[in-house]
Amino acid sequence: MSRVIRTTVLSVLGLFWLIPVYLLVVNASKSPEAFSSKDSWLPADFALFDNISEAMRLSGMAESAASTLLYSVVSPALAVLVGAAAGFAIVALRLRHGFAWFVVIFGGTVFPLQMILLPLMDSYTRIEVFDTQLGMIIVYTAISIPFSAFVMRNFFTGIANNVFEAAVLDGASTWRIFSRVYLPMAKSALVAVFILQATFIWNDFLLGLVLSQSDSVRPIMTSLSGMQSTYGGAQMSVVLAGGLLVSLPTVVLFLFTQKFFARGLALGQY
Repeated sequence: MSRVIRTTVLSVLGLFWLIPVYLLVVNASKSPEAFSSKDSWLPADFALFDNISEAMRLSGMAESAASTLLYSVVSPALAVLVGAAAGFAIVALRLRHGFAWFVVIFGGTVFPLQMILLPLMDSYTRIEVFDTQLGMIIVYTAISIPFSAFVMRNFFTGIANNVFEAAVLDGASTWRIFSRVYLPMAKSALVAVFILQATFIWNDFLLGLVLSQSDSVRPIMTSLSGMQSTYGGAQMSVVLAGGLLVSLPTVVLFLFTQKFFARGLALGQY
């Protein structure tokens, strides 16, 4: 009986979650002439692919997608490695004042991002990395490190210190222990953190809006938002089609890596 109730509740919640998806697909498939907010629940003609082509033409989405893919792969990968190294040093190497260092690293998440936008933009302009891919990679990596260090420290805490001591007795160097012992054991956690950070970067709007201008540099969400401006000139169905297109990569990422993601959430198991 409890299983039936649980299944029913989850099914109802799933349907509620799918309602926005239904509205997005239905309205993104309508031609601009057939789109109407009054009939948003009802399907009309099917012009999804035409709307996607128009969205890509108006927004420069192809260039933005390539740049965003670069940011979403390179920055989370760097952040995960740095975070894993920090967690390894604090837990396995028993770094002096390790908890204080951890607080300093994780303290980067305490202040709202909006507080640093103005000084960040000024600094980027001074060192000439404003509106560059290198500048975007740097800022995305920096803001991803605290959470990565937090998760990896918690994960490494669940690994017995005897593992490190046994590797030392076998003559392994610190780097070899980190790369050949700890990283393979933390594979699921590394993938889970990478997915979360890659999704955040792919969906970022604020940093891209402030720190980039050109289509070849700015993230895809910023390009998509520009379609709705006075100068964008895109109809709502075209904008929705663009939104549907840019949401697909993260959905595909979760579908293909859900096994690693589920394992990574169980921190302390390896």
